[in-house]
This record gives sequence, C-alpha cells and structure tokens, in this order.
Amino acid sequence: MSFPITLALATFCCIIMSAFVDAQSGGFSINLVHRDSESSPFYNPKETPARRVGNAGRRSIGRVHRFSHMLHLNSSRSISDPSDPDAQLTANNGEYLVNISLGTPPFPIVAIADTGSDIIWTQCKPCTDCYKQDAPLFDPKSSSSYRTVSCSSNACNSLQSEGSSCSSDGSVCEYQVSYGDQSHTQGDVAAETLTLESKTGNPVALPKTVIGCGHDNAGTFSPKGSGIVGLGGGPASLVSQLGSSIGGKFSYCMVPYAAAKPTSTMNFGTNAVVSGNGVLSTPLISDPSQPTFYFLQLEAVSVGSKKIAFQGSSIGGSGNIIIDSGTTLTLVPTDFFSQLSDAVETQVTGGTKTSDPEGFFSLCYVPDSSLKLPPVTAHFKGADVVLTSDNIFIQVNDKVVCLAFYANDQLSIYGNVAQQNFLIGYDLPKQTLSFKPTDCTNT
Repeated sequence: MSFPITLALATFCCIIMSAFVDAQSGGFSINLVHRDSESSPFYNPKETPARRVGNAGRRSIGRVHRFSHMLHLNSSRSISDPSDPDAQLTANNGEYLVNISLGTPPFPIVAIADTGSDIIWTQCKPCTDCYKQDAPLFDPKSSSSYRTVSCSSNACNSLQSEGSSCSSDGSVCEYQVSYGDQSHTQGDVAAETLTLESKTGNPVALPKTVIGCGHDNAGTFSPKGSGIVGLGGGPASLVSQLGSSIGGKFSYCMVPYAAAKPTSTMNFGTNAVVSGNGVLSTPLISDPSQPTFYFLQLEAVSVGSKKIAFQGSSIGGSGNIIIDSGTTLTLVPTDFFSQLSDAVETQVTGGTKTSDPEGFFSLCYVPDSSLKLPPVTAHFKGADVVLTSDNIFIQVNDKVVCLAFYANDQLSIYGNVAQQNFLIGYDLPKQTLSFKPTDCTNT
C-alpha cells in the first residue's frame, strides 16, 4: 500500500522560519555533490567512464518507473529490464548529494537532494527491517531535540486525511512511502533539528523540521545512501517547510558532467534570486493532484532551422514535461526522439559517428576538432532557451560523446544535462522558472 505524505505546513513553517531568518537574514547556499564524483560515497573507482555514464542513463529510466508509479500511470510497457544486474534501478537514485546533520548533537548524514521527492527521511535505530547501510544509522535516543509527532497533533490529523496511520498503541503518527519497484520506507513522523552546511562555512540549523524516521525500509535502496532530502512541491518537502522564510525561492547551478570541479551550488531565499542580462522565464505549472512535481510547457525544439513540435506527457494540467534535477537524461516520446535524433544527425558536420561502448545511447560521435554540432533551442512557453553542446551531448569517455536524450513514451522529463551551466531559479509564489546561462564552475 502507498499513500502520499501531506503535512499541515502552517503548523511548522513559522517555527522554522523564525530560526532561519534570525540566522541567515533570508538567504543561504549549499554545495551539491554529484554521486559519481570522487568525493561521493557512491563513487566506484572500478567503473569505467562509459559504465558510469551508462548507469546514470539507466537510473534515469529508473526514475521514470518511480514517477509513473507516483502519478498512477500505466507502467505495463517495459522500458528497461529491472532484472539486468547492471541497471542500478535503485529507489534512492537521485544524482546529487547534500551534507546534512540531524539532531542535537548533530549527526552527519550524506543525503540525496531530490526534486522528485517530498519527505525528508533517513533510516533510524532501532531497525525492525532495514536495508544494509554502510554509514551508521541515526539513533533518535542520542538526540536531545528529537520529538515524535503525536496522533492528536494538527500535523497528524492532516496526514490522516491523506491516509496516514497511528502506531498500534495510538501514540505516534506514522508515515509510509512506497516506490514503483516495491521498495518502501515507513516509520515515525518526528520533529527534529536539521542542520545544513552552508557555503560560507556557517551551519544553518532548522529546529523542528518534520522528518520521517524510518524503522522499516526495504527494497532496492543502495547501501551507500543514508537519507533523502525532498525538494519537491509537496507540503512535506524542505522547500515547503521553509516556506515564506525563503520567499518560496530556490535555485541551483549544476556543473557539466565531465567538469573537474566536483560540486554544484543550491541557493535558498535571497541568494536564489535569478536576475540580470540573459534571464528567460517560463510558467512553473502546478498540478494540485500531484504537488511533488514541477511541470513546464515545452512547445518545440529547434535543431538548426528545423523546428519540431513537442506534445509530451498528457499530465500536469497544461504542463507537458517535468523538470527534475535528479534525472540525468532528457526523456521524450519515441516519435519526437526519432525526429530530434534524425535532425541532429543530418545537420552535424565533420566528426566521425561511433558506437556507445555500453550500448545504451543510440547517436554518438568521436569528439574531435572537426565535429560541428547544429544549434539547438528548447522553446518553452515564453522562453527560448539556447542549449550548448554540453546540454545536448554527454561525454561518455575521452573518445565518445552521445546525444543526452532518450526515447520514453510514459513520461517526459527535462533532465540535468540539459540544465547544466544554467542558473535555474524556482519562484513558487510567482509560479515562474527562470534560466540564466552561467558558468557554474564559478558559483
């Protein structure tokens, strides 16, 4: 059984907001670490670059399965083989990590920062049925600031209307989240101090943040992961809990996949304002029935002079594509992908066509000096975003680059390769998303 997590935001927002504003005057920035960088616990030095990129592509497919489950879409059509031992279709399959601490004294956790999730959760002692985790588990009994949320609280009453439950003795509010591959987490809803490591070196402590303390977590979770920080649009996410203290604004600037710098930047509040020359904005479309996801309206993509109309997914109200920081590739319908791939291949000049060593990508070239790529523009409603070669192709290894789009008829997702070297700003009160071309290695 699965059910959405919905919290009474007003119950908690003012508590977190006062501490936040006092400490940070409305804005702060944190580092995001790519899971494949050497400073990540997920990094596998035995993987070849081609295998690493191929696995990132497979994780993109895994997120389609998960999102389709959350959106109750028909997922009978197989788009990958989950039995493939190399598929890495893990439930904790986001691409960027954030260093946080829980409790008093602070207990360090390397968590996945996920715009496709809402709840903030980690595995907790005692574990009745937990997946193997390499890092130590959080022990609520060791924290002086940990408090479970009672079933009689306003928060739990709101959760009950959405299908939450109480413990067997009726004293503690409980949560449960189920993923599309039958993985799940369930445990206690609690209020705890969450501390973020800001880029200035000053910790940002957020008292009484509502989290899930998981005591029963099983499925395809990677042992390298120890938590998830939900950044989606639902009321339980960190962004929503911070609420008016950050003015409903956050942004990120992701370095290119093959960049030497291992960290990207995420900003909140006044630090997240996207302004100046070159800024383009498009409506950020919400669907009340699916508040987690951030939808956009993509009208077309131009390759050189050829403009290809985009239909996309028939979900999200007038939105037809999800923008997601945790999906590597941009996923589009098969017919659109065929037209896009053909247009790119037709207009590429020079270079040598080659094959992906992993057999995952369909259009690849040798990245020598003779390779000339056509200009590509993503036409969002009100915003014509000109993409660079780093947004269109992903470097598989020193000798191969491949088109960073993938055919998928279940769901359309605008992935993080297409967002790299853009400052991407979310203004939730104004319901706009902004793009500003930026050298993210300098942020």
